[in-house]
Amino acid sequence: MLYLVLISILLLFGLIVFYTLKQVNKSYYIKKISNKKIKNLIILFELLIIFIFLFINMTNTMIVIIHLFIFLLLFDFIFYIIRKIKCKTYKYNISLIISVLVTFIYMLYGYINVNNIVQTNYTLFTNKISSDFRIIQISDTHMGTTFDGNEFEKHISKFNDLNPDIVVITGDFIDDDTSYSDMISSTDALSTLKTKYGVYFVYGNHDKGYFNNRKYSKEDFENQLIKNNVIILEDDIVNITDDIVLIGRKDHQISDRLSIDDLTKNIDKNKYLIVLDHQPRDFKNESEANIDLVLSGHTHGGQFIPIGPISVLLGINDDYYGLSKRNNTNFIISSGMSNWTFKFKTGCISEYVVIDIKNN
Repeated sequence: MLYLVLISILLLFGLIVFYTLKQVNKSYYIKKISNKKIKNLIILFELLIIFIFLFINMTNTMIVIIHLFIFLLLFDFIFYIIRKIKCKTYKYNISLIISVLVTFIYMLYGYINVNNIVQTNYTLFTNKISSDFRIIQISDTHMGTTFDGNEFEKHISKFNDLNPDIVVITGDFIDDDTSYSDMISSTDALSTLKTKYGVYFVYGNHDKGYFNNRKYSKEDFENQLIKNNVIILEDDIVNITDDIVLIGRKDHQISDRLSIDDLTKNIDKNKYLIVLDHQPRDFKNESEANIDLVLSGHTHGGQFIPIGPISVLLGINDDYYGLSKRNNTNFIISSGMSNWTFKFKTGCISEYVVIDIKNN
């Protein structure tokens, strides 16, 4: 089944490349060339350039070409309508020129966006707590994609300046491409966090690795977290204060994870209940269980427009970014500090989240 999906993707991408090159070769200067051998050499050169970039970075090259293809379709259609209305032809392939420019600007925006990490603040109110409480949420760092472990360490001083009561990591701290040195340096950096009640971690779908190609094991990663005073929660409950309870869930893909009802059946619901759940896919049950706050990541804020809304329409995720509320439960989905393998983020920002829970 996986092979069929991969073959389908490659065939589709081949058609995209074919259409894109066909439009490129309709440009005024190439059309003026009468020698077929030269035209064929130009096509071979274009294909060579594409293959070189695919070899250097397949995923991001495909992303750029797909975006160029989409913009070409859009502007080809727009200029087709214009030509029909005005009964006019253009000397130059204007749709190609505009498509290339728009793709370049759009991808540049996406590149800047993924590398510019901002602070996002939320303030919530409750009568369940006796004093104000501050959480810093770190999510989806995918260490090594857009910054390495040493660069991550530079963010720690920002977090410490905010005087958090707790820091929570809502999954995908590392992934298959995270090097051993980045895993070590980033987890060591976590030991320098200054909090009142500790640092807590739940697994995402990438932390344990999919392909067993890392030079370290899941146990090595866990031992590093524990060594650096990070508390790992896998369907575990921690009483943070007399009136705040933290619940860390196993990732949604884990078959033996407990339901939220089973996990919370013995908890006093008069306390303020915070759930860490990497994938935002259990909103209905979590709201019906009278959870006060659920913190998630995973979606990268939609990553590329319009993936976020589509994922919700298809039922893949319950939501894809930001603060929402169902019944009495607040849900916050972080777009994460980085990305999985992609060097662009056009659908959302890169962020860490600061949540202030205040007594009202």
